[in-house]
Amino acid sequence: MKLSSPRRTATRASAVAAGIASIALLASCSVANSESPDGGEGGGGDDMLRVVLPQEPPTLEACDANLTSTGVVVRSTVTEPLVERNPSTGDLDPLLATEWEQTGDTEWTFTLRDDVTFQDGTPFDAEAAAYSIDRAVNGDLGCNVEGYIFGDEDLEVEATDATTLTVTTPSADPILPLKLSFIEIVSPETSNTEFVREPIGTGPYAIGEWQAGTKLTLDRNDDYWGDAPQFAAVEYQWRSEGTVRAAMITSGEADIALGLSAEDGIGDLGVSYPNNETIALRFSGQTAPLDDIRIRQAINFAIDREGIVSSLYPDGDKVAAQLIPEGIVGFNADLEPWAYDPEKAKELVEEAKADGVPVDTKILMPVRTAQFPKVSELGEVLREQLAAAGLNVELRMVDTTQHLQYQLSPFVTNEGPIAMLIQHGNQAGDAQFTVEQYMLTGGAQSEFGDPGLDELINTARTLTDEERQTAYEEVFAFERENVTALAPIAHQTVMLGLSDRVTYEPNSSTGDELRIKEVSLAG
Repeated sequence: MKLSSPRRTATRASAVAAGIASIALLASCSVANSESPDGGEGGGGDDMLRVVLPQEPPTLEACDANLTSTGVVVRSTVTEPLVERNPSTGDLDPLLATEWEQTGDTEWTFTLRDDVTFQDGTPFDAEAAAYSIDRAVNGDLGCNVEGYIFGDEDLEVEATDATTLTVTTPSADPILPLKLSFIEIVSPETSNTEFVREPIGTGPYAIGEWQAGTKLTLDRNDDYWGDAPQFAAVEYQWRSEGTVRAAMITSGEADIALGLSAEDGIGDLGVSYPNNETIALRFSGQTAPLDDIRIRQAINFAIDREGIVSSLYPDGDKVAAQLIPEGIVGFNADLEPWAYDPEKAKELVEEAKADGVPVDTKILMPVRTAQFPKVSELGEVLREQLAAAGLNVELRMVDTTQHLQYQLSPFVTNEGPIAMLIQHGNQAGDAQFTVEQYMLTGGAQSEFGDPGLDELINTARTLTDEERQTAYEEVFAFERENVTALAPIAHQTVMLGLSDRVTYEPNSSTGDELRIKEVSLAG
C-alpha cells in the first residue's frame, strides 16, 4: 500500500475546533461522583486506579493526542506510536517498531512487530501503520499533530511487506523517527473523514465508558502484546480546583492527582518534578498596536518575571528567557531573561504613541481556565503590569475549546490585537518542534513572518549534533532581537498528588502522557 496526497490549504484549526466543539457539546460541568465500585467511599479495590485531572479531555481523538488534556489519557495507554521517546534520557525506545534506519537521503525504513493486534481484534501490520500516518499527516482532518509536528509537508508511506514500512520525506529529515513518535497508531477501521470520540489502539488499556461531564473509564486490554499492566481498570475524574484534587488524594478518593501546587494542601503526598512546559505571551502581529515591535518590547519590559515566580510559583519554577527550557536541543544558555524595567516599558509605549501608534486600542488576553495552577491569578497580574505600562488589556478566561480557536491557524482576526497566554511543552526535546510552530512564517501558532528568521530555521532543521545545537541557538537569539513575537515568562515545575497506595515516578512528560503501565501498587 502506498499512500500520499497533495498539499492542502491550511484549515487545521477550523477542523480541530469544529471537531472538539461537537464533542464538547456532549459534556456538561464536571460533577463527578467519588463512590467506589461497590457503592462505598474511598479509593476502590486494588484492581482500580483512580486519577483526577484538572479538566475533562475535550476529545480522545488520537491524532490530537499531543494536546495535553487529550494525551494525558490516550498516549501510550490507549494508543501507541511506532517509537517512544524516553523522557529521562531523550533516547528513542522501540515500541510498535523494533528497528529503524535511514535507507536513503529522504527515506527511512521501519521494522514492525509481528505479534500485535488492535483492541478490536484487527491485526497490526505495516499497512495499518501506513494508514495511521497518512490519516494524521496527509489527510484533511486538520489533526493537531499535523500542524504541531509536520506543518504542510506530506509524507509518502509504503508497506513493502507486513512488517516493513518505508517513509519518504520531501527533503532530508534527520529526526523523522522522533517526529513519528507523536503519531498514535489506530485501527485501520478508524474513519479518515471525521474525528472519532473513542479511538481503538494497541495500548495496554481500551476505552471502557465515557460519561461526558462525569467520568471516563479504561479497561485493561487482556490481549496486550507487552507486559500486562497491574490495574484491571482506570477511572478518570476531573476537578478544576487544585484544593479539591488534593483533598481527593488525602482522603483516599483518588490515587493520582495532576496539576497541583503546595498551597493546595497536598502535604507529604505531593511530588514535585520539572516538566517541559514554558508559559509565555504570544502576540498577534498584524494588528496595531502589537504590529509595532516597540509595543512588544514594552510588554517584555513590563513583566516582573521574578515577582511572578516568587509569589505564584516559588517551588521550582524558573524565569524564562526563551520558549524552551534547559535540556532541549537548541536551548541558548547565553540569552538572559528580559529585565523588569517598567519605566523603559512606559517610554517605549509613549514613543510609539508619539509616532501615531494607537496604543489605547484594547488588547485581548485569552487565558485558559484550569490550564495550570493559579493561571487566573497570573492572568490578572499580567493585565495589571501591562496596564501600568500604558496599555489597554482585557483579560478573558476561556475554556479549552475557545482557547484552541485563538491558539491555532487560521487565527481569530475580528477581535483586534491579541496577547495570548500560552503553555508550550516541547515533549520531543528538540527546538524544531518549537520554532516551526511559533516562529516560522505560516507555522501553526505563528502570527509573524521574517525572511531572515525563516532562513535560519530552514537551515537548522537539516543539521545534526553540534551544528544543530548552534543553529537553533542562533534562531532564538535572532527572534528575540528582530521579531519579538513572544514574551517568555517561566519554565514550570509541577506537582502531582500520589496516594500511599501506589508507586509512580513522574517525569518531564507526565503531564502530557501519564503512562498507566508505569504505575503499580505500593509494597
